[in-house]
Amino acid sequence: MTDMGVAKIQIGKNGLSENFFLTLESYFKLHKNVKVIVLKSAREDKEETKRYAEKILEKLGKTYTARIVGHTIALKKWRRDKRE
Repeated sequence: MTDMGVAKIQIGKNGLSENFFLTLESYFKLHKNVKVIVLKSAREDKEETKRYAEKILEKLGKTYTARIVGHTIALKKWRRDKRE
């Protein structure tokens, strides 16, 4: 069973490519929430997942927030700025 309303995207050995961000932006046109799964080939430890989350938020802007659960980054789009 899949989550309705939540898109999923994976970070693999290519890391955060331009194609990754294009796909992510297109998902956010249809969904408020996107789960980013960091595959084993793209990480060494949990700190790597945190670094990916920071880079993604930096690229997306202040209307997005992230929560890390294991090696999954849950991204949420807000109507107004949520981060400082």
